[in-house]
Amino acid sequence: MAGEFCRIAPDVVLGRGVKIHSFVNLYGCSVGDETLLGTFVEIQKGARVGARCKISSHTFICEGVRVEDEVFVGHGVMFINDRRPRATRDDGEPQAEGDWTLEPTIVRRGASIGSNATILCGVEIGERATVGAGAVVTRDVPAGAVVAGNPARVIKRAVSGE
Repeated sequence: MAGEFCRIAPDVVLGRGVKIHSFVNLYGCSVGDETLLGTFVEIQKGARVGARCKISSHTFICEGVRVEDEVFVGHGVMFINDRRPRATRDDGEPQAEGDWTLEPTIVRRGASIGSNATILCGVEIGERATVGAGAVVTRDVPAGAVVAGNPARVIKRAVSGE
């Protein structure tokens, strides 16, 4: 089910029961069963979102990001896939796809990312980890840990059996 004014390219793979609110832009990506995409979400080519996820409004999931099942992504979360972004090459010409290096990011099953967090490229957010609102994640987050701040730091470690 898709809301009004959505752009869903023909190469998008949607699982069963996906709910898409208005003003969503999807191209070249996949979204798993029973996932909810909020208003103004964009998911780029090559990104994958698992099953039973909630991707809140104004979130940007770029190429190279993999979100496993049952992940919560708050409002306005930004993923980044290029460690050294530039508009042009050294010769002044606009950059093309081959002029930068994609660094993949993975968000493991059951993790939660708070609103307005920024997730830099090349990191892994561990299973059932929590990223606090407004955090800037610059390195891996251990499974079950809670991180917050800029740069994000562990403020609580997972307890055995959690």
